[in-house]
Amino acid sequence: MHAGLKITAFAAALAATFGTAYGVGQGVGPVTEGETPARHDAHTGDSESATSGHSGHESPPAGGLQISENGYTLDLRTPRLAAGRTADLRFAIRGEDGRAVTAFRREHDKELHLIVASRDLNTYRHLHPTRAADGTWSIPVSLPRAGDYRVFADFTPEKKGAETLTLGADLAVSGTYAPQNLPAPNTTATTEGYEVKLGGALRPGAARELKLTVSRNGRPVTDLQPYLGAYGHLVALRSGDLAYLHVHPGGEPGDGSTESGPDISFTATAPSSGTYRLFLDFKHEGKVHTAAFTVRAGMAATGEEASEEAPHESSGEHGH
Repeated sequence: MHAGLKITAFAAALAATFGTAYGVGQGVGPVTEGETPARHDAHTGDSESATSGHSGHESPPAGGLQISENGYTLDLRTPRLAAGRTADLRFAIRGEDGRAVTAFRREHDKELHLIVASRDLNTYRHLHPTRAADGTWSIPVSLPRAGDYRVFADFTPEKKGAETLTLGADLAVSGTYAPQNLPAPNTTATTEGYEVKLGGALRPGAARELKLTVSRNGRPVTDLQPYLGAYGHLVALRSGDLAYLHVHPGGEPGDGSTESGPDISFTATAPSSGTYRLFLDFKHEGKVHTAAFTVRAGMAATGEEASEEAPHESSGEHGH
């Protein structure tokens, strides 16, 4: 596939510290259902977080760091869940008048995209909830581990001149908490019998091509199916503050020039130096699969950094 992808980064205040992902504690212990994690909606950062020190260009903005932006607020009505139990996750998007928004523009086949990720970036869900007439969104969800999670709502209000927004809120998942290390950097991921290879590098303040190549049983997959109006869907989350980047392929299935695999290409710019997790969703034979990668942007892989990370136990937990 020759067409590159244009990155869509959502405006928000940039933040902060990179390194190990945020957790609810250092030791193994219980997280009770009555506990709600501290909010991380407002961040300030140093100059390295705000701009790239490598390219000399202003860094692109990132999203998901604020619960409110441009007059819209993410009202998370389910602030707590229990690990391993299926329950409805409910929320609303409220306007400046405090009322739930009921009109959204369809973007990539959906009115709203919901991402749920653990602070350690080991668990990831890309969900599409249902909206009721009163503006309440809901979807059944089960999260495997206790700890702190971040919920991202990616949407565009149906209003003239409205911009696409990504709002974020914290979610507590109760149960026995066992800390997980950030997965080590990787360029190959396996998921449900598929192998996905990552080519290219993520760079702060500079556009670079990322090419994902999908194969199964050693053979390239050339008949990927459309998913959300494209052959691939990529979300990038920055370790530490979970700043959110969202990218989609250029071109569309059936446009005469966009091939259905095995390569899916993206043009992406990191908002800052740091470690990122990339989650690629692709569809084949009627099922959506997710491949996960850990990459560093503008950082050398020193022995000290490598020692802080451990191999990921799986290619990435996901839900659709």
